[in-house]
Amino acid sequence: MDRSFSTKLSLCMLFFSSYPLLAKTPQPPALVLASDYQQGLDLQDYWVCEKYDGVRAYWDGKQLFSRAGHVINLPNALSKQLPEVAVDGELWLGRGQFSDLVSLIKKQDVNLNKWQQVQFVVFDLPNYPGPYQQRYRHLQTLSSASDFMRVPVYRAYPGRPKLEQQLAKISAEGGEGLMLRDPKSMYLPTRSNALIKYKSYQDAEAKVIAYSDGKGKYRGMLGALVVQDQQGRQFKIGSGLSDQLRADPPPIGSLVEYRYNGLTEHGKPRFARFVRVHQTL
Repeated sequence: MDRSFSTKLSLCMLFFSSYPLLAKTPQPPALVLASDYQQGLDLQDYWVCEKYDGVRAYWDGKQLFSRAGHVINLPNALSKQLPEVAVDGELWLGRGQFSDLVSLIKKQDVNLNKWQQVQFVVFDLPNYPGPYQQRYRHLQTLSSASDFMRVPVYRAYPGRPKLEQQLAKISAEGGEGLMLRDPKSMYLPTRSNALIKYKSYQDAEAKVIAYSDGKGKYRGMLGALVVQDQQGRQFKIGSGLSDQLRADPPPIGSLVEYRYNGLTEHGKPRFARFVRVHQTL
């Protein structure tokens, strides 16, 4: 790679270190985690809603925390709209606006005008006893007096064909996919089939360990990211990279998010494509 590319890479690393650090709570919140859909699972009793492309957030009754335990500063006018009990949800700016939302949170900008379009989609009550269908009804009551809080709208889609139709519709509109919720489940902070991600693709994270030089029109730029996933598999991600990212790639050691469609016969992600640099919050 040429010297100008190395210079741009140094500037890229400076950019990623320029955000102020978010305050962190001693212990990250214990949250319900979603599982990926597995073939053969009976879905007829699940409630279904859109999967929001936002930032997971936990309100403990006084402060808002990210999944990693960082304090998320809110404008005072929005904090006043939240209840005095713990709620589990997701900050959401709209489809395809994840990066803008993360930027707003990391800058710790509490200007109310900047937050006007952000919503806190609340989908659970960690400390409320009873099955999800009871917790959901209580959430509806809590959110009714707030413009900032909203609850997801669930529907039933008996049978895979109807569910696939809804997935195709959401995907065509720019949505990420669907979330399936067991209405009889209790709030257990673990990964289980009580909450399921249902998408037309799979997604994961991997660490950037090297660069592959570009060829042809990308000569002197990045050709592909060489990454390693949590299972130790190494592979390249070249699809999905913009010209800007090829000129200023994610630093070595950073985590990137990618999508893929199953595994190859060699056990590696099929059609791996770059989505974004993982944003730690």
